[in-house]
Amino acid sequence: MRLPTLVALLCLACLPAAHGQGVPAPASAPASAPAADAALDKDWRSTEGYTFPALAKTVADMQNLAHAMHLRDYCSDRRVSDEFVRERLARFSQLTGRQETCRSLLDY
Repeated sequence: MRLPTLVALLCLACLPAAHGQGVPAPASAPASAPAADAALDKDWRSTEGYTFPALAKTVADMQNLAHAMHLRDYCSDRRVSDEFVRERLARFSQLTGRQETCRSLLDY
């Protein structure tokens, strides 16, 4: 019976100390902010040494690949109407920024 009471009192005693740990210290403003901005290199976002492209570009390429595979299936299926295929190719052209045809889908 004494152990739970002792544990509860210890928790209550440590509560203010634990609460104060989450408060960040106030940050001081840099003294020479304009000088630091002038010293920055203009090419600080250069990614020419990266082996792989950005993740968003890879995701977009994979989505375009999946879309192109569906369109290639539509192009090869004679049961799908020409109007439907042309409409889908026009929409895909808007996404990719280039004129897409059934032949150009082979690039993906």
